[in-house]
Amino acid sequence: MTDQILVPGSVLGVLGGGQLGAMFATAAYRMGYQVAVWDPDHDAPAHHIAAHSFTAPFSDLGVREQFSNIVDAVTLEWENVPAELCEWLEGRRPMRPSGAVLRILQDRIEQKQYLLSRGFSVPAFAAIQTVPQLISAVDRLGLPAVCKTARSGYDGKGQWLFRESSDLERIEPVLETAKSDHRWILEQFIDYVRELSVLVVRNEDGTDCVYPVAENRHESGILRETRVPAAISFDVAEKATELSRQAVAALQGVGVFCVELFETKEGSLLINEIAPRPHNSGHYTLDVCTVSQFEQQVRVICGLPLGEARLLSPAIMINLIGEDVKAVTSSEGADALHSMAGAVLHLYGKRTIRAGRKMGHVTFTAPQALITEEAARRFMTRVQLPR
Repeated sequence: MTDQILVPGSVLGVLGGGQLGAMFATAAYRMGYQVAVWDPDHDAPAHHIAAHSFTAPFSDLGVREQFSNIVDAVTLEWENVPAELCEWLEGRRPMRPSGAVLRILQDRIEQKQYLLSRGFSVPAFAAIQTVPQLISAVDRLGLPAVCKTARSGYDGKGQWLFRESSDLERIEPVLETAKSDHRWILEQFIDYVRELSVLVVRNEDGTDCVYPVAENRHESGILRETRVPAAISFDVAEKATELSRQAVAALQGVGVFCVELFETKEGSLLINEIAPRPHNSGHYTLDVCTVSQFEQQVRVICGLPLGEARLLSPAIMINLIGEDVKAVTSSEGADALHSMAGAVLHLYGKRTIRAGRKMGHVTFTAPQALITEEAARRFMTRVQLPR
């Protein structure tokens, strides 16, 4: 815990103003706190509900001073903010997570090397910057393989799947024209049974709480569906929980973290990535947990005791991506969705619809998992979403 608890009325700063920042702000206001949002995007959802709003670039030194003078503690909703800014801020205010943790996790190569050096299993990988290095890495790791930018890529952006040698031609021009300091990571493609994720919340004194293991399904690199609890054995759930807890502890992380895992056909668990913030796959906590991931984020940066992570019912969360949102905002669509028992709609307030952009989500809840599955299936069939 921090030396002093921040009481209601304090101002909590958040770097990044997307839907995660907006949900954090909503939780903070419910608990009596004010929120200052810093995001260069003037139309970011969190700006619309912030008490203090900053839209200058993160490099603006004057705004850096203003922001630090207003806030009592700082967190982030996106890992692609400058680590240097976080380190500067934590010299003046509590910063959760720290700039040091952010530096490790915002670079896929640094993250994989750190985890591997501490005994955690990750997919085989290689750092690359040139075409010869790519060819050498493919020779070593084999195909299929996935190539990703080391930094900044998300929701499938900046990623290439290579199934055969001819696929390498797609990235060779990118490597040849990239800046000298730009790096990529080539990872062995994992033929997994399922993708899992675990939310771990850890306080400064090392106490933590872990949410139930969730099972995820992606489309084109974007999360489409999360179901909780995951359809896995008790032993796998225990292993995933303990592995995730140990990984966050190894980072000495303080805050909310999401550990993404692959369950392989051989029965092992590999850490894919760790996000140093609340996660899309944890949105179900808003509707079916006693304490949501966003309230936990508030608790951590305020030095409050962590809340329990009790699951009140099974749930399935479906992301609304791009044009999907029109299926629930038309008069007919809204009527149909809100007529479904246990369906909870969350829209993010984004004014511009773009392909691949997360516009909102729907959580389906019910006393039994089979009922949530049937409701989600009917919804996805009606709005013509692939399953």
